[in-house]
Amino acid sequence: MNITSLVDIKPNPNIPELAPGDTVKVSAKIVEGERERIQMFQGVVIRVRKGRISANFTVRRVAYGVGVERTFPLHSPLVEKVEVVRHGKVRRAKLYYLREPSGKAARIKEKRRDKEKAKK
Repeated sequence: MNITSLVDIKPNPNIPELAPGDTVKVSAKIVEGERERIQMFQGVVIRVRKGRISANFTVRRVAYGVGVERTFPLHSPLVEKVEVVRHGKVRRAKLYYLREPSGKAARIKEKRRDKEKAKK
């Protein structure tokens, strides 16, 4: 018996299609004792792991000179919403090389969206 046959997988409708290199704002629910609050986390998507129940994405940001990475499950109800701020132009699926450089070496160009704008 497979665990995916036991658990009903419903994708979170508040999460759009993500790709590595995108800059996103993730609103996640944080439970502290009895209280709940929503915490924002903005950064670059460095990894998207596809799959059924175990699908997740990792977001990296630099806060006070320290790199912080956080992994969010795609199907979790604790992820309130995900906003794509900009689409990055990258040629790799996993952007682990962003962990080392800083400054101009860590920049990602923005994807050109001329064809989509012409359709609207």
